[in-house]
Order: sequence, then C-alpha cells, then structure tokens
Amino acid sequence: MIISYHNHEFFKVQFGDTILAFNPISKDSKLKGARFGADVALSSLNHKDFTGVENVTFGERAPLAISGPGEYEVKGVFIRGFPVKTTYEKEDRIATLYLVNLEGMNLCFVGPIKTREFDKNITAALEEVDVLFVPIGGGDVLAPNEAYKLAVALEPKLIIPMHYDEAGGKAALKAFFKEGGESEVKPVDKLTLKIKDLEGKEGEIVVLTPQI
Repeated sequence: MIISYHNHEFFKVQFGDTILAFNPISKDSKLKGARFGADVALSSLNHKDFTGVENVTFGERAPLAISGPGEYEVKGVFIRGFPVKTTYEKEDRIATLYLVNLEGMNLCFVGPIKTREFDKNITAALEEVDVLFVPIGGGDVLAPNEAYKLAVALEPKLIIPMHYDEAGGKAALKAFFKEGGESEVKPVDKLTLKIKDLEGKEGEIVVLTPQI
C-alpha cells in the first residue's frame, strides 16, 4: 500500500491497481489539489474542499463516490462510514468518519471534525486502528492537543496529521509533535506500507509532504 498526501485532507491510497481518494479537493475550492484517476472517492463533508470527485475522474477511471454513513465493499475493500456531529464554518453539520479495511490493515480517516467524543457504536468499531488520519489545525477541526488525545485513545500504530495547511501551518505540526514527545518528524513524499511494517509500532507520527 502506498499513501500520498495532496493538500488539506486529500489523500491517495493505492494498493495494486486499486486507488482510493479521501476528501479530494473540488475545482471550486480555493485550495490546490492533484488530479488522478481513482476507483473510490470518499468524502467526509459536503463542502467544496472535500468533494472533488471530478478531480479523481481521469482516463478510464470514474470512481464510486461515497459521501456518507453506511457499509460498502468495493474491489475487496471494506468501508464503514459513521456519522459524527460537528460544527464547520459556524454551521452544525454531520461529517463522516471512515474505517477502511484493506490488505489486512485498518485505516481510520477522521475527517474535518472538532470533537473527540464519539458514540459507543463508533468507539466499539475503532478497537483496532493501524493507521489514523487526524486533523490538527484547530479552528473548524481538532486543535493539536485534542487531536493527540484522540490518537492516544484510539491507540493506532501510525498517526498521519492533516488539515493544518490553512489553520496553524508549521506551528500546528510543532505543537502536535510536542504532545507526542517529538521535537520534529522529517516529512516523507510517500508512505509505502505492508502489514509486517506495523509490527512493534505504537503511535508513531508520519508526516507526508503535500504533492501539489
């Protein structure tokens, strides 16, 4: 599995010939994002910064668009979406937290939320998280200290911070590292991961360089 970051909360996850896109940035957004073909596009919130299905429709690939709670199975990928009450741009909204199982690994994509208090159904489903994608920028999403508290509670093997490009930038990353007892984490262009690579890891922070 190869994970790359394309700004804000936009991620590409590829395994074999299958490509997933998380929160692709829309052409109507002011944010810059990449363009590539995906098989599945998952959107956490009905907002132009997270619903760019057109930017992951390319060539022969027209993705299945998933934009809310439910259970889905696509090409051997098992996806569960859970509703989370949040506030975004001063409006009460329902965001979707995604739990994705592929290649024997569980990916938890938190999405643009500012709460770490989940109902019991979500908490029960998140008993074993291998890779956690968590927003850290503050404002409309979790602040660095709250994001790290959530990460500690979920006990993932790897933590990938996101949503810090506008709200906080480098300061948010620095604060997040400090919460985790790290002075700095060197960014990488992409994360190549196999299940055996997770052995012995506990809450390791991985920072991905935006590919835009």
